[in-house]
Amino acid sequence: MSVSDSIQKIKSGFLPSFWIANIMELFERIAYYGQATILSVYLRDHLKFNEVQAGQLSSIFGGLIYFLPIFAGALADKFGFKKAFSFAFFVLAIGYFLIGSTGMEAFKPFYAGFDLFWALIIILIFTAIGGSFIKPSVLGTVALTTTPETKSLGYAFYYWLVNIGGALGPVIAYFVRDKIGIQAVYLVSAISCSLMFAATLIFFKEPVVQGGKETQSIGQIFKNLGKVLTQFRFIVFLLIFSLFWLMFWQIFIIIPFFITDYISKDAPFEIIQSIDAWGIILLQLPVNYLTKRLSSANAIVIGFIVASLGWLVIMVHPGIPLFIAGLIVFSIGEMTQAPRYYEFIADLAPKGQTALYQGFAFLPIAIGWFFGGTLGGWLYKVFAKESHQPSMIFLVLFCIGVSAVVLMYIYNLVIKRLNKAV
Repeated sequence: MSVSDSIQKIKSGFLPSFWIANIMELFERIAYYGQATILSVYLRDHLKFNEVQAGQLSSIFGGLIYFLPIFAGALADKFGFKKAFSFAFFVLAIGYFLIGSTGMEAFKPFYAGFDLFWALIIILIFTAIGGSFIKPSVLGTVALTTTPETKSLGYAFYYWLVNIGGALGPVIAYFVRDKIGIQAVYLVSAISCSLMFAATLIFFKEPVVQGGKETQSIGQIFKNLGKVLTQFRFIVFLLIFSLFWLMFWQIFIIIPFFITDYISKDAPFEIIQSIDAWGIILLQLPVNYLTKRLSSANAIVIGFIVASLGWLVIMVHPGIPLFIAGLIVFSIGEMTQAPRYYEFIADLAPKGQTALYQGFAFLPIAIGWFFGGTLGGWLYKVFAKESHQPSMIFLVLFCIGVSAVVLMYIYNLVIKRLNKAV
């Protein structure tokens, strides 16, 4: 088969809606990561919240945007992906504009009559509801617009675009903040989502479902959630894995605080935060090749070890060069375990419950955000502001990583013994 024939075969394995959905996901991720990189600094330095309050607000937004897809997915299946995308981008565009408006001079008289902390809670919850429809809609579209031969490649392309968005969003945010102002980053995110709202209405076609669509009611989702909560092995694994995401989200909480306070307020902290995503884009394939013979259990433990060492690298001398080096090390740890995570869950699931387990596989991301923002704000307040030992923050993060390594190692031993006993 010639190269042109291979390319044509790949093209024929993806329906047009596949490409449109993934391009929209790229712009949504640019919007999300662009604002996420500056959110903690925007809340503290521009809106004058303290570190703990900024962390709490970040936790609410980040936690919900990764938890609510459990329920948003059922609604997207029921009403269709075109309606779900339209709703999501419409709400996101309004939500990002409202977040930015809290820091604009023109809207100061309007917000003067409100407690800004609670006003932001309402705005962030509203925005997260919209954002929660994106992932299930994109992943659902990928599932319906690929063939069995191209499905794996389709998900790989999706994951690659997510990281492209995670890398470009912070870079764009830096230039917008530097040239216009930090609140304008939210206007750019709002414009991006507005354009994707228009793209949905004009270009996106609802994928045709062959043989009928399998949908779940909200009641069934709650039933499944209850069932998962009774699976002790699975819950323990999710809680242990949440420790990794507890570390990860500090890239968006502690690192921007530290860089603006101890290096320079003009430093491109957004670009530094994007190093993790750039590392994955550039190094994922070679890391996959080097770790392909590892079992999923060992890959997760080794990934935790390497990611944890990234914080020690930064702790040696927290300047821009070692922030970059530490985040590259962290990204290597992340890409070592991330592709094997779903494989591990599939092995862990009892027979006939693989889909159920996979449906709740992103809960550690939500748990990590729910607690990570508040924890990061508290750590920074205690060690940087009160005791003036900011480097200790990175030692604490390393210790969290070590805890994850030890707990995961013990967990693997226990599961192995239990499986032998059956």
